[in-house]
Amino acid sequence: MAIIGSIIKNLIDLRDTLVSDPDAQKAQHGELEKLLKKAKDTSFGKHYDFQGILKSDNIEKSFAEKVPYFDYNKINNEWWSKMHEGEEDVTWPGKPPYFALSSGTTGKTSKRIPVTEDMVEAIRKAGIKQVSALSHFDLPSDFFEKDIMMLGSSTDLHDEGDHQEGEISGISASNIPSWFQGYYKPGKEIAKIDEWDDRVQKIAENAKNWDVGAISGIPSWTELMMKKIIEYHKVDNIHDIWPNLQVYASGGVAFEPYEKSFNALLDHPLKVIDTYLASEGFLAIQERPDSHSMKLILDNGIYFEFVPFKPEFINEDGSIKDEAPVISLSEVEEEQDYVLLISTVSGAWRYLIGDTVKFTDVEKHEIRITGRTKFFLNVVGSQLSVNKMNDAIQALEDKFDIKIPEYTIAAVRIDGEFYHSWYLGTDSNIEEEKLAQALDEELKGANKNYKVARSKSLKGVKVTTIPPGLFPEWSGANKKKGGQVKMEKVMKEEKFAEWEAFVKKQLES
Repeated sequence: MAIIGSIIKNLIDLRDTLVSDPDAQKAQHGELEKLLKKAKDTSFGKHYDFQGILKSDNIEKSFAEKVPYFDYNKINNEWWSKMHEGEEDVTWPGKPPYFALSSGTTGKTSKRIPVTEDMVEAIRKAGIKQVSALSHFDLPSDFFEKDIMMLGSSTDLHDEGDHQEGEISGISASNIPSWFQGYYKPGKEIAKIDEWDDRVQKIAENAKNWDVGAISGIPSWTELMMKKIIEYHKVDNIHDIWPNLQVYASGGVAFEPYEKSFNALLDHPLKVIDTYLASEGFLAIQERPDSHSMKLILDNGIYFEFVPFKPEFINEDGSIKDEAPVISLSEVEEEQDYVLLISTVSGAWRYLIGDTVKFTDVEKHEIRITGRTKFFLNVVGSQLSVNKMNDAIQALEDKFDIKIPEYTIAAVRIDGEFYHSWYLGTDSNIEEEKLAQALDEELKGANKNYKVARSKSLKGVKVTTIPPGLFPEWSGANKKKGGQVKMEKVMKEEKFAEWEAFVKKQLES
């Protein structure tokens, strides 16, 4: 009998019973008020008169009127860069002990996002909420005695003067409480290995020594890890190594495009739990097993705002136009795409995190990530968002019974005419023309703007199939393998030309 597991499970069940959800509007008002009060004497708080905002009759409205939108480039150039010059009390009291490096999905240059002690604590609290939510997933008592594989970036943070730098998953893992160390895998020593291939090799070598019950990580990299373990031990699937593996906590991107290829590595399906941990904070958790939607964490150091995701409000680089309207949590509607803005205990203010979300349940404040503002393809009025692309790819998988875990797309000009050029990562041998026709028809049926574009400026669709392994190799060549790195779903023509040259070179070598 799993005595310790039963005790832990009972404690989780008890906490879930005792801790009730806060009133959403009161919670968000309270978070904004606390943020403004704590930051009112910072350079940013004085510049935008946080003191005056706090004295207003409607602090939410006053905050939105006085403080502009910020994307990373704007807030970094105007404010965060001052921290690297030694300034204190810039956008948050004191100086942050960490900076999260995030190359995101574009370019080789890492963003450097401040992570304060308050944010480390907020992430820890969100993690506890996620563990508490496991009480809803009908897991046996012995599950709570199993190891947890956290496949993030290296925990070997780099010292940079008075602070340390690393990816947010590495920062979070380096702050794991002592009581959790016994469950945490791959453990401190392996987690410190900086090179992804070396770290995964060590994980594969040690995999049989661990009794893993849950894995957390980005789907693409988790899939590659499992493939490496299966290959190293010459077994059929990951359950031959970890028979008690029951839960996969996905994060960062939608899991659905990876579902078929992911499940092919298993003996039986896992309980998939979505999480929303970004470099800027832990934003949402999945609380219910009958839905992949995630509940916004409304009382934990983050204030949320929403901008309707419409072409007229978005600049070509994915930033928000100054005149774009903003709405509060109380005004959102279900099944509408919004650009997410956050203000946080790390000193991000009305910050464009880059993700678009939709509410699947307004009453429960549950969301799905629908894409990235930079991955909105609208060159000829097609208005394709990532969720529409993902849906179309899933339809192809079902129609042809194939697996397409990765893809990328660009609008390219051929003889003066625009085409959508898709690269699909698949090992199938379906004719590319058949895939192109099916993809085109699927998008016409699902998106009226795309259908109109196809009758006018968008002349056709081209599909090229390539081995799925080329996608992580591209990431490795341009940024870094593993961690928080995600593949670009939409590329500009110049970047796409580099991608095509890379693919051609890899296929010829």
